[in-house]
Amino acid sequence: MITPTTAPRLLYDRKEAARQISISVRSLDYMIAGKKIAIQRIGSRVLVPHAELVRVATTAQVKSVV
Repeated sequence: MITPTTAPRLLYDRKEAARQISISVRSLDYMIAGKKIAIQRIGSRVLVPHAELVRVATTAQVKSVV
């Protein structure tokens, strides 16, 4: 049985979304502006779907620092 505390939320605000994928809100804003992450707007709120966070986290390219 899935309880509300174990099921992922469907939508996250910008701060929560950034925390979920371990980046800053500013970096998330750049990704949103660059159309690298899809959002949903409800009124003036900018919300990021959970599935989009999973997609970004699993397809993120790692930049090597040499």
